[in-house]
Amino acid sequence: MTVDILIPAMFGSLVIALIAGFPVAFSIAAVAALFGIIGLLTGHYEPEFLLAMTFRVEGFFRNENLLSIPLFLFMGMLLERTRIAEDMLRALDRLMGNLRGGMAYTTVLVGASIAAITGFVSASVIAIGLIALPAMLKRGYDPKLATGVVAASGTLAQILPPSIVLIVLADQLEVLLLDIYHAVLIPSAVLVGLYLVYVFILTRWRPQTAPTAGAAEAAPESRPAAWREAAVAAGFPLGIILLVLASIYFGVATPSEGGAIGVTGTLLLGVLRRKLNWSNLRQAMETTGILCSCVMFLLFGASFFTLVLRGLGGHDWIETLFRHIPAGQLGFLIFVNVAIFALAFFLDFFEIAFIILPLVAPVAVKMGIDMTWFAVLVAVNLQTSFMHPPFGIALYNLRSVAPASVKTTDIYWGAVPFLAIQILMVAVLIAFPEIVLKNVEPETPGSIEFVNPELEEIPSGPPSAYEGSARE
Repeated sequence: MTVDILIPAMFGSLVIALIAGFPVAFSIAAVAALFGIIGLLTGHYEPEFLLAMTFRVEGFFRNENLLSIPLFLFMGMLLERTRIAEDMLRALDRLMGNLRGGMAYTTVLVGASIAAITGFVSASVIAIGLIALPAMLKRGYDPKLATGVVAASGTLAQILPPSIVLIVLADQLEVLLLDIYHAVLIPSAVLVGLYLVYVFILTRWRPQTAPTAGAAEAAPESRPAAWREAAVAAGFPLGIILLVLASIYFGVATPSEGGAIGVTGTLLLGVLRRKLNWSNLRQAMETTGILCSCVMFLLFGASFFTLVLRGLGGHDWIETLFRHIPAGQLGFLIFVNVAIFALAFFLDFFEIAFIILPLVAPVAVKMGIDMTWFAVLVAVNLQTSFMHPPFGIALYNLRSVAPASVKTTDIYWGAVPFLAIQILMVAVLIAFPEIVLKNVEPETPGSIEFVNPELEEIPSGPPSAYEGSARE
């Protein structure tokens, strides 16, 4: 059996295992183990590669970026369980409820805040769905608009710092997390603006989709009180996020230390507002533990898969395939983004990040593509993986908390315009890379530091000791 047969068979076996419904993390590891044994028996695989896996696992636990994931998740779960986000929505709605589409605007803004706080799409969609969707439906909003706004706002957790997604991408693409945080600021702000513009146009074109709420109009004498309430309700949670990001941006704290600052601030805020108790604290800890375990098992399985693939010469095989794509960098970027968009119908973000990106990243580096720009481009594209009808995870999450009166087809059709906006944003980033790169320092050879800087990653042949995991 030749390598040209082993590598396609390896990918085919993985696809069959995933379609069959086996757990993803264990499917990846099992397929890697099977083909590693076949490679050893046929003489196409060097056993030294298998020894590198233990050092890779050690590198994961020493990785500053990955260590911040539990802290950011815990911070988000605390703010969601203490219902602080619900206070933000109610306070802002008092200010904007008298505008046509005011609650939709509020949902986008609060949704962006919750997304930044939680850093996890499913948690954001569920939180916003429980808080904003019933209120919009009660006010007479069209279910398509209401569900679309909620789902799209939740997916902003993909690209709004301190996103878990950006942390994973920084690790998988070996890019400085701080560079990604700088680079994603303008694209994320533009995306939020496009959502608001769409709501404005739709509510002016079809006023019946978003009735005004006369009852929500504040009397002139109550406006200062409404502003004070909104400032208190939204100011403190957003202040925590800005404090965390500022500490990371200006080099005062590492990502994990910034996460610790956020958790401490969130705990104090919950205590001061008397919304933190042992019950919601335990729930936040349990949810964080489950999510972190899922991420780590996926990371271990995917790392084993790519290690076996590299030992079989898979990266050279993939690079040869990409040489047949016309139009150079542009052709490569279009092909990769279309492929990610298609794969997102069947795979979620973590599966794409841990399996697909390590395969295409070396090709992108050899083609001279800026990896920070590539990371932001992938992050925006992967938003669509949560919005794909009928398989998008965000739509499933929203269906689980939406009232029975909301049809599933309403959720699907409501997502389509926002999905189109996300695709438009991908095209804009490809056409105008300066949107991303203007806030990023030029890449230098020393921008990536490996766990063991004395050892370099070996592109082919067996590793002399191990491959380190890149960290900041």
